[in-house]
Amino acid sequence: MSENAITRRSFLAGSAGVAALAAAGGYMSFGAWKQACADEPASDEGSWFAYSMCNACSSKCGYKAYVKRGRLSKLIPNEYDAHAQGKICARGYGYPAIVYSEDRLTDPLKKNDKGEFEVISWEQAYQEIGDKVKAILDSDGPQALAMVQDPRPSGAYYTKRFMDALGSPNFYTHGAACNISKASGFSQVIGAGDFSADVENSKMIMYIGRSVADAVRPAHLLALQKAHDNGAKVVMVDPRCNNSTVFADEWLPVNPGTDLAFLLAMSHVLIRDGIYDAAYVAENVVGFDEFAAGVKDCTPAWAEAICGIPAADIERLAVEFSQAAPAACIDAGWRGAFGNQYANSGETARAIAVFNTLLGCWNQKGGALFLPSVSAGKLDEEKFPAVPKPEGKKVGSEEYPLASSSMGVNVFAAQRAKEGAIKGMFFYNSNMVAGYSNPVYLQECLDALDLCVVVDIQMSETALCADYVLPECSFLERLELPAFNGGKVPSVSLRDKVLDIVHPNTKPCDEIFTGLAEACGVGEYFPFTVEELADAQLKSVGLSLDALRKVGTISFPEKAFEYGKAPKWKTPSEKIQFVSEACVAAGYTPAPTWVAPAVTPAGGNQFRLITGKQAMHSHTMTANCEPLMAITQDYDLTRIWMNADRAEQLGISDGDEVEISNDQHTGRCRVKVTQRLNPTAVFLPPAYGCSSKDQHTAYGIGLRSTDFQAYQLENGYGSTMSHEILVTVKKVGA
Repeated sequence: MSENAITRRSFLAGSAGVAALAAAGGYMSFGAWKQACADEPASDEGSWFAYSMCNACSSKCGYKAYVKRGRLSKLIPNEYDAHAQGKICARGYGYPAIVYSEDRLTDPLKKNDKGEFEVISWEQAYQEIGDKVKAILDSDGPQALAMVQDPRPSGAYYTKRFMDALGSPNFYTHGAACNISKASGFSQVIGAGDFSADVENSKMIMYIGRSVADAVRPAHLLALQKAHDNGAKVVMVDPRCNNSTVFADEWLPVNPGTDLAFLLAMSHVLIRDGIYDAAYVAENVVGFDEFAAGVKDCTPAWAEAICGIPAADIERLAVEFSQAAPAACIDAGWRGAFGNQYANSGETARAIAVFNTLLGCWNQKGGALFLPSVSAGKLDEEKFPAVPKPEGKKVGSEEYPLASSSMGVNVFAAQRAKEGAIKGMFFYNSNMVAGYSNPVYLQECLDALDLCVVVDIQMSETALCADYVLPECSFLERLELPAFNGGKVPSVSLRDKVLDIVHPNTKPCDEIFTGLAEACGVGEYFPFTVEELADAQLKSVGLSLDALRKVGTISFPEKAFEYGKAPKWKTPSEKIQFVSEACVAAGYTPAPTWVAPAVTPAGGNQFRLITGKQAMHSHTMTANCEPLMAITQDYDLTRIWMNADRAEQLGISDGDEVEISNDQHTGRCRVKVTQRLNPTAVFLPPAYGCSSKDQHTAYGIGLRSTDFQAYQLENGYGSTMSHEILVTVKKVGA
């Protein structure tokens, strides 16, 4: 932790007028705090600053936003923010331009009988939505309602509370199209959906399908840079030579969808040669013998034929991991290769958790860590009344029993809408139609609803399907609930209101869902403002809203992570489970074994279509932002990547226009010919292919991978299997 970091204890002591704090505690003096956090003199009347957080991706990096004569003037990254660490990426600097976009939604909209949107008042929107919700509740019950939201601090709280108040368990994140397989697979082994690699202290770190230089959370990239500078062995396993590879010792261009075979083979070597941490496994694991028996024939030679990585490299890497352990691990990844990509993504996540266990690296310096967090405590129930827990099971929980219950299988809820079981759906900050799976199918699902309500700041493809579109103000025009961050030193950060509302008929999500709750007859669960709720949450951990507004981020060193402290395994056996009864019930083997991808390219002009992040975009959310799209156009970044050897065989040269086609869609774009790609795949950059004409910057630019994607879900886990796509590629005019 920085010697100048703002901590809960130092802040409180400083606020009380204490001149200096004990150096042994790592806290700064009040004088230093005043110097670090003093208000800068305003250069003009009407200028100010506030602490906020980026909204261009889920990292929510903190910064200080300055306003001059009513307009945003500059951003200064927050040095103490756990994710930013004094830096923000291109998205962070560019995305605030969305505030002033001409495409902003400015008024509530209703789709009329002609299928056209017309402006209505908030009162009419609330009244009509409330009446329709009540009608659905009366005729079909709360199980016929669903919510899909992309978590942000206030959005996650208010949307969940709204659905709970209505009595519906059908609350979903975007996880099925992002990281549900990863989280669910990990949970089957270690009882937790995530962990953190101690990258900067590692002796060996492997990333599978993840590029922290493209994602981008500055803290992750800075940690990788430190690991590289410290001499750690860094290995990138990815069909694409991504931008993080500049820090890597090796790039392994694995055949897409075959990471599981690679992992099983490395585990085979550790067990075969007796170079795993046998004492750790004996003390902490159930099901080792079953797993060992299952990988007995998963030799490096066997894996080479599947994944394309030479057997000698698999042998060597397993030995190097053993030598570096316990200061070594495979990073948890995020979406990458096994968040939601393949028919074996959940089992790949299980195999990663098993492999790290064989290294004995859990909570060891340089290994894989379970970091502490802080959360709001119990609040006054008179002011913040408890909402009854909804009865019944979330739609999809029985069909996909391994899926993370907190995420849920959102697209299956849409499927049930098409089948008539779900009657009404709400979407907050979610563009399901364009970004989750096959857009044509998902549009059909939403068209079958009796009620579709979208809360957004621009007219997304999902909003085009809505009966009502409710305009939210931008993230810089609202106060949100505090974000409680896990970390080696947990912290809490604030997205404060920076700007006055630009379009007076837009509202923050807290007001929108409070108004909806009142119209739906459950307003008694929302008798508070967001300011009151934020202050109460902070007071439950010894702070206040006024305190956090002064510094943006406050840490909790008294809750800091301790190396070597044994985790509590939240599994049925309370141990690490190499075997899972739940997986058996879902049709898998007790311990992770080889599961093939659903499809395999035949060669010739057929390829697997894969995608991934670019450093300036976050899927469909940022494409309509002019400064970020300008980067795309300046560097011709919508091109599809093709392996140079395969391109030569097909008579395709760099910059040629090519046609990409399958039974779902056909499209054209220019090609980038490179040796930085596995020859069995083509790589299509994300965020493009916008089909909403109301997004004038993004409309018609590039191709959209989901257009080529069939609607299909991973067995048991419920992911959208977004890389199980085969396409043919040919030169236009050939």
